[in-house]
Amino acid sequence: MKLLITGANGQLGRCLQDVLANTEHEVIALDRSGLDIGDAEAVNRIVDQHQPQTIINAAAYTAVDKAESEPELAARINTTGPENLAKAAERHSALLIHISTDYVFDGSKTTPYTEEDATNPQGVYGQTKLNGEIAVQQHCSRHVILRTAWVFSEYGNNFVKTMLRLGKERDELGVVADQIGCPTYAGAIAGAACSVLQAFSEDRAQYGVYHYCGDESVSWYEFARCVFEVAERRGELPKPPQVNPITTKDYPTPATRPAYSVLSSDKLNTSFGVRADDWRISLEAVLSRLPHQE
Repeated sequence: MKLLITGANGQLGRCLQDVLANTEHEVIALDRSGLDIGDAEAVNRIVDQHQPQTIINAAAYTAVDKAESEPELAARINTTGPENLAKAAERHSALLIHISTDYVFDGSKTTPYTEEDATNPQGVYGQTKLNGEIAVQQHCSRHVILRTAWVFSEYGNNFVKTMLRLGKERDELGVVADQIGCPTYAGAIAGAACSVLQAFSEDRAQYGVYHYCGDESVSWYEFARCVFEVAERRGELPKPPQVNPITTKDYPTPATRPAYSVLSSDKLNTSFGVRADDWRISLEAVLSRLPHQE
């Protein structure tokens, strides 16, 4: 199968390339310099040229706080981009796997969000991502929207790498303890996407919206402590900092974060046989790879 991956230099884009490297699939992986998905003409040109059977859209504007002051740019990448890809995919009868986010919800629940729950984004980032989902559903009949949350990996910028950096610089730090979610390894998301591909190649899957995240919910504070525990055990952080729990009010940000971001992966498991990732095992693997990353 010929695959087109957008956002090739992001966390998920790079993990997708790793997962697909030793498969029979022909992969065309493009970063923003190779394909600006907000440019309809460029999207049509690339899709017409390569004629992929599947497009995986891993491109996104993910600077949640900056989105509040850059709504047009966020919309170009998170809304217009998916719409352009959806229209191109439909013309070529291609499957479009579009990655979305927990930020489409308001975080007011106390039990895991399912695909049937009402969306209610609280900021520009979440709204542009939701608008992107709607565009995909409207313009591409063959689509899978995969919502995920709290993504980390050995690549790019993410919470794990930020904590490791701060842990080396500071003796003490405060981390928000009243926001709950499920850390999710980008490599596991890539694996889930490949399971979706396999199911469609065997004609045993349904289009639609699915959720996928790590298996155990924690607060950012608990996640940070786990990162430092693993780093200390591996000898990569001889003296971890003291981590103090703080509230969201103690750490104000331009964008509102969902207080509860836990997603239920049950539908994906039932439909594709993909279980929620054990993020603690994935965290160990990521820390083992970090010294070898540039």
